[in-house]
Amino acid sequence: MSLRSFTIRVPATSANIGPGFDVVGLSLSLHLTLSVEYPLTPPSSEYVHPSITYTGEGADEVPLNAYKNLTTRVALYVLRCHQIHLFPSHLVLRVNNEIPFGRGLGSSGAAVIAGVLLGNAVGNLSLPTERLLDFALMVERHPDNVTAALVGGFVGSYLKELDEQASEAASVPLSEVLPEYPPDAGQDWGLNPPVPPFGIGHYIRFNWSESIRAVAIIPRFELSTAKAREVLPTHYSRKDLVFNLQRLAVLTTALGQTPPDPGLIYEAMKDRVHQPYRKSLIPGLPEVTNNITPSSHPGLLGICLSGAGPTILALATSGFEAIAEDARKIFQQFGISIDWKVLQITGPSTVQ
Repeated sequence: MSLRSFTIRVPATSANIGPGFDVVGLSLSLHLTLSVEYPLTPPSSEYVHPSITYTGEGADEVPLNAYKNLTTRVALYVLRCHQIHLFPSHLVLRVNNEIPFGRGLGSSGAAVIAGVLLGNAVGNLSLPTERLLDFALMVERHPDNVTAALVGGFVGSYLKELDEQASEAASVPLSEVLPEYPPDAGQDWGLNPPVPPFGIGHYIRFNWSESIRAVAIIPRFELSTAKAREVLPTHYSRKDLVFNLQRLAVLTTALGQTPPDPGLIYEAMKDRVHQPYRKSLIPGLPEVTNNITPSSHPGLLGICLSGAGPTILALATSGFEAIAEDARKIFQQFGISIDWKVLQITGPSTVQ
């Protein structure tokens, strides 16, 4: 029996990087890996639904039913937008995940990108990167994480203002894009999903100094993105918006310079749009970000909340252990335990 097999690898991501709320993202060297296998000619005429095994982070939480699992539901959405009603028969997925759930390291964005790539691969669709991003943005409506996960590196992105018809498609409720499949859903169920408009998201990859590593300081509790967004205001002062815009304009260039300048970067990674409002959800956040500085910790460049949190991201060229262990001591004062990892900035998602 002739088998087709390939592997999908999608990196973790950190979004915002201080002042770049919903704008910039960074791919990191933790991965969601899917090993995929199915027969090119099914051994029988009876259709066999996909099987999923899952190891690593979140293994006790992830649905193993292909019609409930986020990655496979996204893949099926991509397929059905191309008039392909089913996965290949006897499809086997073996998933290993290194990305912690609910920690601000892009676990859901990675699952979405993995699904888009899976659908593209098993459907032999050969979609270009820009179109893959369109599909991802129909599911994950903020471009920072999914763009960084798809294309890798340090990226800035935005959502294009679309014409009225395209805007309607892009604003379709998520429940219609990824419906909950009933237990008896057959190949004729949900065949007309909303197809993404072309060109929803646009991005640019910034330079990145090879000397910079990311120290992920990961508290041992989850924080949902929805809860972290609930605490944000609906209006901001001009002063706070200008504060962030000034720093973001500097940061996107400063992180690509060699050698990187800690005096420039530390100040440029400050934020007034999301971090001040999320401190109530993350005990110890202000103390860590204010007390760990380039002057107290040589090698540190800047420090910020990773995505919606609770992970804190410290960018540094050296002194990684001292940064992480001092953050641990601060968090201990609030009764919070942490894990920490030194991560590299990594390349794009791959299908091999």
